[in-house]
Amino acid sequence: MVGAVLALGITQITAWGTSYYCLGVLAGPISRDTGWSRGFVFLGFTVALLAMGIVSSAVGRAIDRHGARAVMTLGTVLVSAGLFALSHVHSEAAYLAVWVFLGVGMRLCLYDAAFAALVQVTPSRGRTAISYLTLFGAFASSVFWVIGHALNEQIGWRQTLVVFALINLVVCLPLHWLGLARREIGDGGAATTDARTASVDGPPLEARVRRIAIVLFALIMSLNGFVFGVISVQLVPLLEAAGLATAAAVWVASLKGVAQFGGRVVEILFARNLRAITVGRIAIGILPPSLLLLLTGTGSFPLVVAFTLLLGASQGVLTIVRGAVPLALFGVKGYGAVLGVIATPVLVVNAASPTVFAWIVDRWGWGPARLSLLIGCSAAWLAMEVMSRWYERRRATATGAETIPRRAGNSAPG
Repeated sequence: MVGAVLALGITQITAWGTSYYCLGVLAGPISRDTGWSRGFVFLGFTVALLAMGIVSSAVGRAIDRHGARAVMTLGTVLVSAGLFALSHVHSEAAYLAVWVFLGVGMRLCLYDAAFAALVQVTPSRGRTAISYLTLFGAFASSVFWVIGHALNEQIGWRQTLVVFALINLVVCLPLHWLGLARREIGDGGAATTDARTASVDGPPLEARVRRIAIVLFALIMSLNGFVFGVISVQLVPLLEAAGLATAAAVWVASLKGVAQFGGRVVEILFARNLRAITVGRIAIGILPPSLLLLLTGTGSFPLVVAFTLLLGASQGVLTIVRGAVPLALFGVKGYGAVLGVIATPVLVVNAASPTVFAWIVDRWGWGPARLSLLIGCSAAWLAMEVMSRWYERRRATATGAETIPRRAGNSAPG
């Protein structure tokens, strides 16, 4: 577990920072050099997210069939080729086409693939491994925004992307291939591993119940995806609309990353004995109160800071929940495919949410726009509560069905 987490920790910082977050520092230089609007530059990122959503289910099945080691290694090659190609584009059509290619590569080697890889390498400690891995991911933007800015100042955005492509090949390619080569000894297969976790999370769901739970969890993550899709690109404007000056808004927004890391540390230290679905209920339940702070705290610096910290902590833990709850509910068997199905609507919503939110702001203003975020996260919380209570009833029914025959067998004459 330690070897896999360390290897994937380094590759996740690198892959996220050089691909998913690269426009954070390079969008401006790209826009100035090409003459394209910043909106069009970020449209490439939206197209990539849509591509990730379209191929998500197929990638999940490929991970189960061929192993995450091969899939993530291929993903590194695609991301490197995509970054190199992006450094040479000169037309708008080519720019968007390369981002489609990059989206496919990112789906092959970012979090959902990494979570599946950890479960394949160490199935009995999958949830723990996922929690530790997310600690690394919190630093991706911080590290590569600094590196990207420095490189752009020295060699320009095109050569910066070439360097990013080389970094992926030199760092991620060997770590994916070598770091995921070893497997947990004596795990006994998916059935044995699922039996080990049954005492904490209950037995994996099967048949129709399994399908219903997948749909419910995908709905929950998609509703939250609307909120976090907006926050990922609109947090500073949101804070400015709440009454902060630009400099203060940027400073407060930077606290979100710290809160994400802190939330994950708290989950590791204090929530390891809680069932995954309970952790999910807590993390999702924090969001509506945090949005209420934003709605009522216009002009209040402490309330806006409190909103940012709660939001960041929730987002940090929900990254773990995204991998841990499906593992707990559906087990090791077919885990990659399950993550792929759940990720499909989430990625599509992530892609569309900034545009939808901007349209709401332009049409009705910041007040109704903030209210739409509160409605989204409140709906997610209600859906999570419904799913949790439904799951508890199913779990109790399954436990009772197992207990009755056992008692009958114990009472029979020997």
